[in-house]
Amino acid sequence: MTDEERKFERRTFLAGAAGAGGVALAGAALPGTAHAHGNGESIALVAPVTPADPQYPDLVMGLNNRWTATPDSVYVVDSPNQVAPIVRRAVRRGTKLTVRGGGHGFEDFVYNSEVETIIDMTNMNRIYYDARMKAVAVEAGAILLDVYEKLYQTWGVTLPGGVCYSVGMGGHVAGGGWGWLVRRNGLIVDHLYAVEVVTVNAAGRVNTIIATRDRRDPHRDLWWAHTGGGGGNFGVVTRYFFRSPGAHGRAPSQLLPKPPSKVLSSFALWSWSTMTEADYIRLLQNYASWHVANISPDSPTREVTSLIQSFHRSNGEIHMYAFVDSAVPNAQQMLDSYLAHLQNGVTPAVFAAQSTMPWLQFCKLTGTTNTLNNDPTLRGEYKSAFMKNTFTTAQAAAIYRAMTRSDINNPNLNIVISPYGGRTAAVPNAATAIPHREAAYKLLWQAQWANPADDAANIAWARETYRDTFADTGGVPVPNDQTDGCYVNYPDADLSDPAWNGSAFAWHDLYYKENYRRLQAVKKAYDPRNFFNHRQSVELPS
Repeated sequence: MTDEERKFERRTFLAGAAGAGGVALAGAALPGTAHAHGNGESIALVAPVTPADPQYPDLVMGLNNRWTATPDSVYVVDSPNQVAPIVRRAVRRGTKLTVRGGGHGFEDFVYNSEVETIIDMTNMNRIYYDARMKAVAVEAGAILLDVYEKLYQTWGVTLPGGVCYSVGMGGHVAGGGWGWLVRRNGLIVDHLYAVEVVTVNAAGRVNTIIATRDRRDPHRDLWWAHTGGGGGNFGVVTRYFFRSPGAHGRAPSQLLPKPPSKVLSSFALWSWSTMTEADYIRLLQNYASWHVANISPDSPTREVTSLIQSFHRSNGEIHMYAFVDSAVPNAQQMLDSYLAHLQNGVTPAVFAAQSTMPWLQFCKLTGTTNTLNNDPTLRGEYKSAFMKNTFTTAQAAAIYRAMTRSDINNPNLNIVISPYGGRTAAVPNAATAIPHREAAYKLLWQAQWANPADDAANIAWARETYRDTFADTGGVPVPNDQTDGCYVNYPDADLSDPAWNGSAFAWHDLYYKENYRRLQAVKKAYDPRNFFNHRQSVELPS
């Protein structure tokens, strides 16, 4: 540690007592307010981790081992009021700053060769009821399983967030937040009341702003930008505040959705040894046609949720998961009807089972037992697509070819086909920054491997099979009657590369469609210096 850093740490320690009241002040902030911070550095409450510190190697990489960084400083914060001084310090010194939430970023937006300062949110993870906001506050470093446990065990409620247990709330919410309850309760941002963001204005002044969905809030556009605009674009999110639209009262148990008490779940496994091309195409088209037919937000079938994880032939298996709230009328009948539709004309599964289990147990089972989603030693390449209509035969055949290519032997290669529609479709495209409300289901390409020597082969598999699937539209799922763009929480730098995106749609049109111009206006208003940026961040308007 340098002399300057020791002095900074000393100032940090001395500021602890004086700054203690800052937490209470921040917690009492009113909706639609902005707090400007002074220019002194002495109110910072955390010292940097530097390359000389033993914990440094673990703090300069995320879950995707392809991406690492060599920053001068990593600040592991544990309170929202610690963030603004670090941002101010980076602004004054002109250093490149990025933010880690849970570390699940697919691309190099946080960890890259240019970053000089990283704010690590993982210890800033409190979840509590904020009486002034009449909302449940969740700090940006909280991970999904901690959120689910606290909300359900304490108040009997939940948020319709993601499946993987260790995803951080900071980026997950900003990107829209898809999960198991998407058809039943919508996206996580459909329940977002407010967001607290540290921003930098044109003069380099650092402000902490609480922006709400209230129509009269002067910062409402900043709230809107965090309902699917993606992380790393407008400032540093420190806290989210959740209260469902139309919810009233002061008890947290009245403010958010109640999940199923128990779920009736089904699991099926097909073997590639018995799966023909015709069977496979029929399976994919059956899944897609059911979701297209059952997209309505008012249909009772919105209670049915299902995904398929199709592994490469070298793995040998294709998995299907489905569940329904066991307490809803005709739960067993709805699940059986879905399963019959899915399996119609397809070779029988070699294994199938149903069980009933409590909601939180189901979340833990599906969120913690998938090694590929949680292994910190793997490298990865990812791609996504929203789908409005049933797979064309050409698209389904292309996915079959992807899963049966003989020039690669990696049992980790897979494509996940996951549900959309239901209550998600009740929200207009422009009401949130995430615009894919007309999609019926979505796709995720996942290539994961351990050895850097295998980078080229695995990246090529993802790129080539994705391009093959959407060959009729320039190699990407352009917004049209069939496809509907890409999911910003599954970022893909190749969308910016003409070698892989041969369409007339730029990367931002695939993520944001018509909402991009409004996001640019928010960028100009709250980050006019483009201080917060990465290689696919929202651009300032020209």
